Amino acid sequence: MATRRAQRRAVKLDWLAGENRGLEHADARFDGADLTEAVLAESAFHRCEFVGARFNCARLSEVELVDCVFSGCNFFDAELEGCRLAGSVFDRCSFSGTVVTGGDWSDVRLAGADLTLAEFTDLRMTGADLSAARCGGAVFTGVDLANARLAGADFAGADLRRSILTAFDPRVVELRSAIITADQAVDLAMALDLAIRD
Repeated sequence: MATRRAQRRAVKLDWLAGENRGLEHADARFDGADLTEAVLAESAFHRCEFVGARFNCARLSEVELVDCVFSGCNFFDAELEGCRLAGSVFDRCSFSGTVVTGGDWSDVRLAGADLTLAEFTDLRMTGADLSAARCGGAVFTGVDLANARLAGADFAGADLRRSILTAFDPRVVELRSAIITADQAVDLAMALDLAIRD
């Protein structure tokens, strides 16, 4: 990680509080960027690092943030629609009021994240690291969570309807009062090696 960080050049973002489209950055580092109320569409950021960035009330649509690192960033009331964040890492970030719709968040690292006030709908999160994540009361509807790492995660009271729960083991994931469908209950029963009979 240290080698990759050393290769990133510092860049100042100038797309604040306006509509921006078609931006491209790779191997860049953005320190303390204030992206409050920014609107960004059809842009690509690859292997970039965001440190202390504020995405408060930002609107991102069809944006690629692939293999990026987010450290101490705030996504308060941010909306991400159809965005691709595959392989990105989140460390000490705030997701209060964050709404994610569609897109690909495969293999993201959200270990220990507080997602209790976030909403994820109709997206891929295959292979995501959500170990020890706090997701109680959160919305994860229509989310592909196959092969996700979930040890110690808390989904108590979360809305998990239409999501793929084959990686959920009730012995290591808190699911008390979570909202699921009958089909999903079968998946959880299979995770416990229960024999299901008519």
